[in-house]
Amino acid sequence: MFKVGEYIIYKRDLCKIKNIEKSSRTNEDYYTLYPIQDESLSIKVPVSNKFNNLRYPLSKQEAEDLIAKIPNIPPIKTSDKLLENTYRELMKTNTHEDLIKIIKTTYIRNQARLNQGKKAGDKDQTFFNQAEKYLYNELSYSLSKTYDECKDYIIKKVTQTKEKSVDND
Repeated sequence: MFKVGEYIIYKRDLCKIKNIEKSSRTNEDYYTLYPIQDESLSIKVPVSNKFNNLRYPLSKQEAEDLIAKIPNIPPIKTSDKLLENTYRELMKTNTHEDLIKIIKTTYIRNQARLNQGKKAGDKDQTFFNQAEKYLYNELSYSLSKTYDECKDYIIKKVTQTKEKSVDND
């Protein structure tokens, strides 16, 4: 059971537990959660966690291990017709690796469009922003950094890893 004051991940959002209270309707205990992105919003979630939507954020070491794996996580390989559905399915899996696949794929596709003098694709940009938000919100908490510091840190680490692998070839 989580405790009041702890930070947890509800589905994909980083939230703080503000309260645990019993529902007068169901007589079941509920967490009152406040997403860090919008503390005006409160979410009531059963303590039983029967849908397995609650978990602790990654530890600092788990976050560092994930960042180290980023260069080896491949982008999505599928036809353009199936890509949006693939993005949607990967968003539902609740794995960090799938968020990284979406970020990599949308980034590559948008860079290719920009290099051709076209604007970034709206759907790619939407999924890119959503996947980045979910990933960086959690990792910024795990690494004790702001969102922007976390993003810069990850880009720097991934770039250094790529440069080292090129030097070793």
